[in-house]
Amino acid sequence: MRLSVEGLFVKVSGITSEEDALFSIGLGASAVGFEFGPSPRQISTAAAHDIVRRLPFGAISVGVFRNEMPRRIVEVANTLGLTAVQIDGLIAIDELKYVAERVNTVLRTLPSTTVIDSSVHVAGADYLLLPESDDYNSLVDCLETFLDETLHVPMIASGGLTTSNVIDVIQNYPVWGVDVRSGVETSPGIKDPVLLGEFIANAHWAYENSYVERHFDEWT
Repeated sequence: MRLSVEGLFVKVSGITSEEDALFSIGLGASAVGFEFGPSPRQISTAAAHDIVRRLPFGAISVGVFRNEMPRRIVEVANTLGLTAVQIDGLIAIDELKYVAERVNTVLRTLPSTTVIDSSVHVAGADYLLLPESDDYNSLVDCLETFLDETLHVPMIASGGLTTSNVIDVIQNYPVWGVDVRSGVETSPGIKDPVLLGEFIANAHWAYENSYVERHFDEWT
């Protein structure tokens, strides 16, 4: 199921505290992401649940899972009342379909080396997020993918985005949204209020002053 978002989708990932979650949404982010797999930003389901239930109406909560069992993804998403799940790492097509049939919305992350065409199976994915790596060079390697008009699926740019490079990406590529993590942190999982505010403001400014056409109405 597609998300109800007006304009640019902005997701702040690696949220570990209620303060950062509410601040992100208050500054204009569309969504906050919680990492449930092993990582420096890992959060417990109990802590995430406490944050999710305090989010304002309309705020999008995304659970991020890597190489996780499909049944656990579904269980966590539905128990916590998450708006969407993001699936990183490996997952079989039948497993992806299993998840998609039991949760509201699926974001599928792909490596920068992936060639997205008819040979790539993304069955069950409502959105694609590129690249998988939180590295700007990896994003540069796959930016041309966002220009492919034959791909009729909304795509989110991720990977090493910062307050400065997000402007170039949004102005020159018809991305549906952007996803930031380390680019607005003082340390893993701890957001810098100043960087966070600048990133969200710059992202929205770049969207309003874009050099490319966007056809979001075709993706609803």
